[in-house]
Amino acid sequence: MITTAIRVARVGSAAELAAAVLMMLGYPCLMLAALVPSVPAFVAATAVTYLADHFLHRRNSYLINRLSKVRAGLSIRFLIRQLLLILLLARLGLSDDLIFYGAIACFIAFYGLQAPHGALVTLIRNRRRMPVATRNVDLASRIRIPDAPPQRLLNRSAEKILHLDLAAVVGILVSAVVDSPVAGFVGIGATLFLGCLYVVVLVPYVLGKQIPPNDETVLAAVDDWLREYRPETVLYFSGSKDSAYQVNMWLETMEQLESRPLILLRERVILQNLAPTTVPVICVPGGVHLMNMDLSTVRVALYAANVGKNIHLLRVPTMKHVFIGHGDSDKLASVNPFSKVYDEVWTAGRAGRDRYAIADVGVRDDDIVEVGRPQLAPIETGQGAPEGRIPTVLYAPTWEGWDGQPGNTSILLAGENIVKKLVKADPPVRVLYKPHPFTGTVSAAAGAAHRRITALIEKAAAERAADPRFTADAAAHTQAKAELARIQARIAELSGTGDDKGDEAEASRDGLVDVQKHQEVARLRAEWDDAYWRSFGSWEHRVITGAEPRLYDCFNVSDAMVSDISSVVSDFIASGKPYAVTDSAELGVEEFKRQNTAVRAAVILTNSAAELGELLAAVRDPAADPLAEDRKELKQYLLGPDEPPSIDQFNTAVANLAIKAQTRNVGQEARIAAADVQEAEELADAMPVPRATATGDTDGAAAG
Repeated sequence: MITTAIRVARVGSAAELAAAVLMMLGYPCLMLAALVPSVPAFVAATAVTYLADHFLHRRNSYLINRLSKVRAGLSIRFLIRQLLLILLLARLGLSDDLIFYGAIACFIAFYGLQAPHGALVTLIRNRRRMPVATRNVDLASRIRIPDAPPQRLLNRSAEKILHLDLAAVVGILVSAVVDSPVAGFVGIGATLFLGCLYVVVLVPYVLGKQIPPNDETVLAAVDDWLREYRPETVLYFSGSKDSAYQVNMWLETMEQLESRPLILLRERVILQNLAPTTVPVICVPGGVHLMNMDLSTVRVALYAANVGKNIHLLRVPTMKHVFIGHGDSDKLASVNPFSKVYDEVWTAGRAGRDRYAIADVGVRDDDIVEVGRPQLAPIETGQGAPEGRIPTVLYAPTWEGWDGQPGNTSILLAGENIVKKLVKADPPVRVLYKPHPFTGTVSAAAGAAHRRITALIEKAAAERAADPRFTADAAAHTQAKAELARIQARIAELSGTGDDKGDEAEASRDGLVDVQKHQEVARLRAEWDDAYWRSFGSWEHRVITGAEPRLYDCFNVSDAMVSDISSVVSDFIASGKPYAVTDSAELGVEEFKRQNTAVRAAVILTNSAAELGELLAAVRDPAADPLAEDRKELKQYLLGPDEPPSIDQFNTAVANLAIKAQTRNVGQEARIAAADVQEAEELADAMPVPRATATGDTDGAAAG
């Protein structure tokens, strides 16, 4: 029942639900306490409403946003509490006392401070929001961007100034109890002083040198940097916060380009969620600003997603446009008809080319280039489970999707069956469970299934820990955990907490990456991954739901995988290891393989997971694996040849397309020049020829 209430209220936890209930009940209790009147009850209800409100704001609760939509926003809640305090004073017979009038005057004056405070905060934020935000772009040498105000002044500023009324409320309540106005006026003075101080402290940030440059100056500085840097290849991306992974997967590839790279983003939230990179990044939310930006040196534009805002760059004819996508799978997104707007579509292997041919959506075969998947370089090729180690099976289901199709994910119909068979397998295997981060965001049933699977794995892990057959090397695990703590501390030190970034303008000014630190963090992350897997037994079941360890790290420690139709399967095929895919829609083996190229070398599971034994047999005895050769052939078909390396194929494709773009541009310049010459000749032919007179002078000459 609590789970249902959490979902209906759209709060994140039972604690949030409890705080929301207490806050809503607190205000009727305040009114009742004021009418009775009862100072102790009023104090208790006041404390509850303050604390619950503050807790929900700290959690960024959805309920807080909804309250403002029904005329119960933050300011109204504080005002109601203050009015009820006035009512309490009246019911206590203090309506003729000085403290009663002092309280009224205080709250009126206090609310008078909200207008200048809100105006200053809004003005500071608006002035410091630049038309573009950047990383690894040298703006500091071109324009002056002043330091950001301390974030403690601007972060949740409305909540902070409203809470300054606490001094007055406490003082007035004390005066009501002791029947003396002194405490009340001390509290009133403190509230008004702190409120005025808050406003005064903000004033310098809207004056003089604290004002950032205007939009025209910033855009001119960015264009100046672009002319100096002369980018040649652009990765363009637009999307929601949750889609940031689609651009993050290409960052390492962009860093390895042989041409000068640039990343263009359209949403500030994507920049906030962008992984660290050494590539220059420019976030341009405004379409007009983007279209006016000097990108004349760019020859190749890469697009990781099909979105409407792509049109703002697609309209530029001096560069060639390429759809590179954000994964390789048999889903409909891999053959989107929109793809025909690009000059070329790059696929990993032959399979991508064939998908477009079969789908017949207007993408010409001549416009498809096979470039491999550079992102798969970290995936290690499987050599079979080492002797003496329990094999590891990764269960990595995808999420339920937006359309509710039963074939989207195995987690609903097959997930528990798969996990039960794996944890009970004999000889034993270790289970790693890494669900898609979106699991349960659309379907409550999928979320419930995920929790049941998690409980199954945690229970099996506890039973295995108590089994004398599985012994832990406590000293080695303790040492590995100490290494983890050391590495995490060093990464945090190098990366910073984020508080030192100030605001967007300051982050753009100071956003030049320290390459040495960036490389050290990359090395430390590899060390972290090694220490993580050594920090617990190689037989220990594990649920992995965070960003670390990454999916490819899980691939490398696994001997087999169970998954669904998604790019996860195509990526895992790069390892050459056995895998199984669940036919949750119950299409049947032949039809399932016909519709989904990536499962042609897989063990096909029904929702009962009865076929799981075939996968485990292949893991335990690689020599008797009937699908080993099929996987080799499928790997090349899906992902292209191993040689030359994919990054070399990618760089070659970029270089070839850049030549095409330059050839087109030179041709256009030649045509324009020829047209100018022709126009000049036609103009000359149309001019009248001067006629000579009898004296030898020409028409129009002075007679002298």
